[in-house]
Amino acid sequence: MTADAPLLPRSTAIAQRLRWVSESGSTNADLLAAATADSAQWPHFSVLLTDTQVAGRGRLDRAWSSPSGSGLAISLLIRPAGKLPMGSYGWLSLLAGTAMAEAVNSRLSAAGVAPDARVKWPNDVLVAGKKICGVLAEITADASVVIGTGINTAMTAEQLPVDTATSLAVLGADPDADALLHAYLTTFAELYDALVASGGDAEASGLRRRVEARCDTLGRSVRVELPGGRFRFGRAERLDRDGRIVILDTETGERDTVSAGDITHLRTQD
Repeated sequence: MTADAPLLPRSTAIAQRLRWVSESGSTNADLLAAATADSAQWPHFSVLLTDTQVAGRGRLDRAWSSPSGSGLAISLLIRPAGKLPMGSYGWLSLLAGTAMAEAVNSRLSAAGVAPDARVKWPNDVLVAGKKICGVLAEITADASVVIGTGINTAMTAEQLPVDTATSLAVLGADPDADALLHAYLTTFAELYDALVASGGDAEASGLRRRVEARCDTLGRSVRVELPGGRFRFGRAERLDRDGRIVILDTETGERDTVSAGDITHLRTQD
């Protein structure tokens, strides 16, 4: 089936366009291509999603897939050109991760489970330290952005790819796609609109505060793998004005500001 998602009424009401496909190689790639080919048909806040993605992509072009029906691949198109300065684009993955963490917490709370979803900088959502969702933001030639989130919804314990992963079903929450997506889009729109209204100022909009409140990386000792295979070790101190993470080398007292890299949490939060 390919349709404009009649079975997701709450989510359809908030998205400018919401299209469900029965299968996709990559919803990000498909939405990037569609939005470039026909921008009028894919306005700001359009969504493409599926529960069967067979050639998904993560950061550093890592490939991944999941059993059919066990998760949701959600790609959201935003058109910030002329509304946000390019310098604020670095917040968009963190904004999406925060919105999804809060959506996951809404499903956990509804099931009577302690809401414990948090963001691992820059692009993962964790529950009790286990990954439930990844985020990948990609920019188009006209400075639009497609933000993909891949979330484990109905995945069983036997289907989890690694023991550091989890899903809504494993956590005891109802993997209701419409409820989850509606909560995600509602919070995303709230945070994004505030960022636009502030001229891209994450501090003035309240985005920085919301992200930091959900960020599981801050305060932890971490290892950062940088492009080119280089490493940094230290304590994740804070986020700077552009959403980059500031790492304090506790031996030398020097600080590095990291805009891209893979983070490993080395021990519990200090």
